[in-house]
Amino acid sequence: MIYTLTTNPAIDLNISSNGIQSGVVNRTFSPIYTANGKGINVSFVLKHFGVESRILGFFGGFTGRYIVEEAENKGVKVIPVWVDDITRINIFLNDGEKEFKFVNEGAFVSEKQEQQMLEGIRNLDDMTCLAVSGSLSKGMDESFYDRLMEICREKKVKVILDISSLKLRDLLQYGPYLIKPNDEEIKSIFGINMRDEKDVLDVMHMLREKGAQNILLTLGDRGSYFYNGKNTYFTSAQPVKLLSSACAGDSALAAFLSIWLFEKEKLEEALKLSAAT
Repeated sequence: MIYTLTTNPAIDLNISSNGIQSGVVNRTFSPIYTANGKGINVSFVLKHFGVESRILGFFGGFTGRYIVEEAENKGVKVIPVWVDDITRINIFLNDGEKEFKFVNEGAFVSEKQEQQMLEGIRNLDDMTCLAVSGSLSKGMDESFYDRLMEICREKKVKVILDISSLKLRDLLQYGPYLIKPNDEEIKSIFGINMRDEKDVLDVMHMLREKGAQNILLTLGDRGSYFYNGKNTYFTSAQPVKLLSSACAGDSALAAFLSIWLFEKEKLEEALKLSAAT
């Protein structure tokens, strides 16, 4: 069974306006509330493509309950760790030309609640793959990742990492099955500005040498690259009118996993589906 872990879930509020001005009432329209969080998004898209998974995460307050209920309404089982704080709401505003993102820091998670999550994962007998996505919640120490990776190594669970933390550099030593950085994360985590394809290829070889078994590198509207230690693949991205970029990377990852995890020989099909999604 595939499990996804979101340590800092959110409700995303997508709204539109006809421009923004200071000092006046800005009217918005077409509000869309969605239960989100990077690993949660992966589970939703896996479900869309007929692949079952289960959601792990920290949830609190009325917003946390909303996310859990929405997930279960979609037919995805949630195994929550409940916290005393309120799960965050993020806002994505499109003014007709540009997109503005307002992302909150999230709910507080205690050390006791961290340990509850880790023990829960240790006791899962059917976990074969764990996709860890997003940022840590307020109060969490990055040693959480080390303890998580140790448990997964003991259980022989395939770990997929899609995190924007500097900690990713250290976690490569655990040999994650797949990592999915984007160009901004490569720059912020490894200090490398990829100017051309040669830079991209150098980065993927470096990540492989440091321990990542497979790398899916997404570049937004410039497409994506995949490297498995033997061959390198490139997939273009078709131009679209941007309404919201929220969840785009999560959707690309989930679509890829929906094929690649089960049929390695269909790698090219998985990459095409990823780009289209």
